[in-house]
Amino acid sequence: MKIVTEFPRQVRIEEHLWITLADGTRLAARLWRPKDALEHPVPAILEYIPYRKRDSTRARDDRMHHYIAGHGYACLRVDLRGSGDSEGVLKDEYLQQELDDGVEVIEWLSEQPWCTGKVGMIGISWGGFNGLQIAALQPPALKAVVSACSTDDRYADDVHHMGGCLLGDNLSWASTMFAYNSLPPDPELVGDQWRRMWFQRLEGSGLWLEQWLRHQRRDAYWKHGSVCEDWSAIRCPVMAVSGWADGYSNAVFRLLAHLRVPRLGLVGPWSHKYPHLGVPGPAIGFLQECLRWWDHWLKGKHTGIMDEPMLRAWMQDSVPPTTYYDERPGRWVGESRWPSPQVTRRAWTLAWPGTLETDEVDVPERKMTLRSPLSVGLFAGKWCSYAATPDLPHDQREEDGGAMVFTSAPLDEPLEMLGAALVELELSVDRPVAMVAARLSDVATDDKATRITYGLLNLTHRDGSESPRPMEPDRSYRVRVKLNDVAQRFPAGHRIRLSLSTSYWPLAWPAPEAVRLRIHAGASRLLLPVRPPRDAEDARIAFAEPEGGPASTETVQIRGQAHNWRVIRDLALDRSTLEVIDDQGAVLLQELGLEMQRKAQEWYSYRGDDFNSTRGETVWERGFRRGDWQVRTVTRTVLTSTPRDFLLHAELDAFEGERRVYSRNWDVTIPRDLV
Repeated sequence: MKIVTEFPRQVRIEEHLWITLADGTRLAARLWRPKDALEHPVPAILEYIPYRKRDSTRARDDRMHHYIAGHGYACLRVDLRGSGDSEGVLKDEYLQQELDDGVEVIEWLSEQPWCTGKVGMIGISWGGFNGLQIAALQPPALKAVVSACSTDDRYADDVHHMGGCLLGDNLSWASTMFAYNSLPPDPELVGDQWRRMWFQRLEGSGLWLEQWLRHQRRDAYWKHGSVCEDWSAIRCPVMAVSGWADGYSNAVFRLLAHLRVPRLGLVGPWSHKYPHLGVPGPAIGFLQECLRWWDHWLKGKHTGIMDEPMLRAWMQDSVPPTTYYDERPGRWVGESRWPSPQVTRRAWTLAWPGTLETDEVDVPERKMTLRSPLSVGLFAGKWCSYAATPDLPHDQREEDGGAMVFTSAPLDEPLEMLGAALVELELSVDRPVAMVAARLSDVATDDKATRITYGLLNLTHRDGSESPRPMEPDRSYRVRVKLNDVAQRFPAGHRIRLSLSTSYWPLAWPAPEAVRLRIHAGASRLLLPVRPPRDAEDARIAFAEPEGGPASTETVQIRGQAHNWRVIRDLALDRSTLEVIDDQGAVLLQELGLEMQRKAQEWYSYRGDDFNSTRGETVWERGFRRGDWQVRTVTRTVLTSTPRDFLLHAELDAFEGERRVYSRNWDVTIPRDLV
């Protein structure tokens, strides 16, 4: 990334300011704005998230907000109520209180003497979510939104569930916020009240995973904050952004298809990161694109941004399978609208004994059976790749040993797909609760299999997730499994492989007992969204190199980092474990005199063929030190299950220096609801 230090407008940074809400609660913020904004007011850009503006996101905030401010905007980064240095307690995601606070902040921004009265919102992940959610509340000053790595549907397409299956990332993400919510504000900003605020959070934030596990179907809890419940509520322009290694790429396509406001979609090869920081690369000049967007909608300038294709997506070339890529080879493609009339469905029939056949071949019906081992999924990677190293899926041949596999003949010519593949299955199972995992792979001439996309379906949710119904054993059903949207090129000579399994642990929590699946070959098919190349049109799509603003403090690594994924197979005990260690070590924020440490460990295990031996455990340790002030928190969460219940155990310990000052344990039993 090129660091820019000279801008059209000189930037003034306010390290800390308070925004007082109507109920008296004060939210903490950092502000970047042109030094002459009082004489020449500017539009404002809001980023509104719970990830500690003072320290955790400081470097990222500087890169983005200093850069945008230098081009004539006031950029405000606000900690949510109960997070970072803000007052109050954060009790869950996207509560109405959070959204109402956001509306107040936008009104406050619009009334400042250095603001023109026009406001935009930008955010990634949580900030992408609440950007859409607050837009649906229609605050008058909000004129445009950039929403990155977010979703319109909190039940169907978020970190908690996929196809009605309970995701392993539900535990992982809950543990992340369990640790974040245990941290105190910075005494340098809030003064002597820091300890009172800290204990208020320790006591009041709670164990979010318990709440989430009590809502296993699509109910009012998940509908709140899901803007897909009323697309028409969003009345300002939206730029939706994601990456193929991110967990939220599907939402871009739904937002383009259903919103009725000016909108753009951008999907690159990236993981869960802003595109100017994107890995796998290539990263792009995303902040320049944001300026084109903001200048158009907040300053009324013609920048050409709305002359671009509605959807710009990175068409990925074939690559060998590995858990990390520095870059994904490919090219940019564009569609003027979505769904695109240029994309058509091509059908492949699932045939015995394991082939994919085109429509030209007459395929007789024949039943094929499968009962997958719990090992299928150990090489799946994360539902959402946060680092793109080493959390991407590995060679699928080891997974395919426990799956039902259908492989095409070598392709006579290249095939490119853009959008969502669908799998239509005629099937039966021998248990009332069952799942199907469907994986689509690119099989190279050396037989290595790279997973391209996948989808899950809890079969009790076959007719929807509001009112799931048990399966009737041995009855035949026709179901549809949607795979994640993707853009992928299959070279000539490669083969397409569809793999089906009845478990996908630990990416998804398995059924209460092992399931035998019967697929009706000849009556089941794979539908691929095929896009013919349009080289002349696509070649016009290009982006500048990534740029960013200067850091406000030097970050010095004072203890090393480690990021490891280990699959451990103990054959003596017949126990298998996926161990994930994400140790970011310790860093010193030089100008703040603040040391910060973070370490996360996760273990996902099972024993033999016992579907109720699955166990997820997470341990987080976070801490800060400045002079004599030293605090540290340790959180631990363990999730197991029986055929009837989920068993949740959690621990929270907080320390000042070496003295433990707070401790709390939870033991909760939650009935399984057809999961």
